Amino acid sequence: MAENLVHSFLDIFGGLSNMPFGKEMIIFIISMFPILELRGGLIAASLLNMNPVTSFIICFIGNLIPIPFILWFITPLFDKLKKTKRLSKLVNKIENKAKSKKDQIEKREFWGLLLFVGIPLPGTGAWTGSLIASMIGMNKKKSLLAAILGVTLAGIIMMILSFGLLKGIIN
Repeated sequence: MAENLVHSFLDIFGGLSNMPFGKEMIIFIISMFPILELRGGLIAASLLNMNPVTSFIICFIGNLIPIPFILWFITPLFDKLKKTKRLSKLVNKIENKAKSKKDQIEKREFWGLLLFVGIPLPGTGAWTGSLIASMIGMNKKKSLLAAILGVTLAGIIMMILSFGLLKGIIN
């Protein structure tokens, strides 16, 4: 699924790749998006034949940018959006999806969040992990540190997969 989404993004933003720093902008943007995050950015970087270390740094920064905003502002934003007719159903759906995964984090808090963000499985990642941490009232600073370390772990795993296994399969 992630690879199909990455290919869709590459089709949309493919024209940027010819610009100076175009490939870097593509993977940065992909890394900021929910669902794809750093994982999708590194897959895209591999497909764009980019340098692995440079790609990791760009994707890492792109994936980190939304985390503080989610941790500190998502709950008040959701509370306001639930009061609107148009967005209340969407917000409730997102919250319910996050709540269905909260047990994985709630029991172990810091380590649970770190592993939830760090192990690249469908439905996990910095966006969802930060949302759950915010919803269950985890300490914001500990949540931020756990998410950063989780993104680092996910990045290492995805570097091995994207630039190792995926490159081997493609070539």
